[in-house]
Amino acid sequence: MGKKIFVLVSNDIATDNRVHRTCTLLTEIGFQVVLVGRSRKTSIPLEKRNYECRRLNLIFEKGPLFYAALNLSFFLLLLLESWDGIYINDLDTLPAGYYASKLKGKKSVIYDSHELFTETPELDHRKSVKKVWVFFEKNILPKIQFFITVNDSIATVFQNSYDLKAAVIRNVPNQLPFEFIPKSKIELGIPEGKPLIIIQGSGMNVDRGIEEAILAMKNVDAILLLVGSGDVIPKAKKMVEDQGLKNRVLFFGKRPYLGLMSFTVHADIGLAVDKPISKNYELALPNKLFDYIQASTPIICGQLIEIKKVVEHYNIGISIPSTTPENISHAINSLLSDRTLLNEMKRNCKKAAETENWENEKEKLRKVIMGAFGNP
Repeated sequence: MGKKIFVLVSNDIATDNRVHRTCTLLTEIGFQVVLVGRSRKTSIPLEKRNYECRRLNLIFEKGPLFYAALNLSFFLLLLLESWDGIYINDLDTLPAGYYASKLKGKKSVIYDSHELFTETPELDHRKSVKKVWVFFEKNILPKIQFFITVNDSIATVFQNSYDLKAAVIRNVPNQLPFEFIPKSKIELGIPEGKPLIIIQGSGMNVDRGIEEAILAMKNVDAILLLVGSGDVIPKAKKMVEDQGLKNRVLFFGKRPYLGLMSFTVHADIGLAVDKPISKNYELALPNKLFDYIQASTPIICGQLIEIKKVVEHYNIGISIPSTTPENISHAINSLLSDRTLLNEMKRNCKKAAETENWENEKEKLRKVIMGAFGNP
């Protein structure tokens, strides 16, 4: 049995594909992996995995008390268990992982920052809460030797703030398996004979352009598929009802990855129209972008730096000047009316997928893991 590595994450682990890919690689190398997240009322069952998964039941589901309970639970768990290394995902699990490591005299820690946590819009009007997270980041992060983040722009922020050089491991998915056969439109409950537009993922939150995309459907002869979960969904459902768009906007809950991709491969266009309302959003490089690429689904994006850079580099979509219903509907109608261009972008997605995949990206992560944890 190889060295035991605890992997910490604050979500319910069911749909976090980045963390799943990390755990799978650790297992492939030969480590004994224990992934620890939390259980929520809305959690879906876990598919069988080749590593141990645990979900903690916490009294609180959000807010300061949730984060306090989460870190205390992780901290006590790590004190009671034996382990050889910790892989910490994001700032909201860093205090527990780091202080447990210090108390037990362990130095084998990797910190993986999926975003600029202290610059998320949720903290913009909560100055006291933000100060707490900035304190942990400022006081712990410079002491972490093995540090990973998700793109060059965010790596530059950490370099400028703390003089830290992060390894950049992007959120690119595995290539779709050769034997993958998506469910039919009928099986998925998707109408046939209409163009399909999709927004997908577990981060379907306010200011990700979902509200504007719904309103855009008033002027588009197509169906918008919203596949996933997030805090905007209740508001979005009410908006669809109020605007009389129930036949043009369809909701599908969170899905396991291949279930999600069954919808994506049927889509004609994927939307990545997140708004730059915070530094974190401005520099984001979301999973859905690369999922669209793997599904050969051309993209309409906004002006976010990292997303636009990928779209323009491979010529796999078009960008809009700002996230408004008018701009989104105009871009959708423009692409749908030019099938030659749309098909060219589909071919370009297929080419891009040969490069932008986890099979290539994971070799960079392998080097970090071996540097931090050594031989299994």
